[in-house]
Amino acid sequence: MPEFLPPDASRLQRIDAIDALLPQTQCTRCGYPACRDYAQAVADGEAINRCPPGGEAGIRALAALLARAVAPLDQDCGSEHPPEVAWIDEAVCIGCTKCIQACPVDAIVGAPRRMHTILADACTGCELCIAPCPVDCIHLRPRGDG
Repeated sequence: MPEFLPPDASRLQRIDAIDALLPQTQCTRCGYPACRDYAQAVADGEAINRCPPGGEAGIRALAALLARAVAPLDQDCGSEHPPEVAWIDEAVCIGCTKCIQACPVDAIVGAPRRMHTILADACTGCELCIAPCPVDCIHLRPRGDG
């Protein structure tokens, strides 16, 4: 991955380079439905400080790549915190499948009316599975704990 883009880089090259620097959590906190969509927007001039999972390091990497000024994380998008992973309290899960439908990376497995589980290695910690859960059985913990 180049540390900077040459002035003659194509739009697709710019998008690919930007996308490679994003954390690929697909969390939508930036206001876009996926990291690739945010990369396209950044290539077209959108602010580089709208990705909380990428945090300050991500902003600095994007600034260097695009020869832009570093800016603090846009707090309207959320705050930076250590990587987390979701987990399901399986004793409480009713198997409604709403979390499965919400997960952008297919990290949740289960069948209707059966308990579900989260594949920790696949989970990006995007939090999109939490709100749809009708029994509040999905929680976050720091990645690497338990």
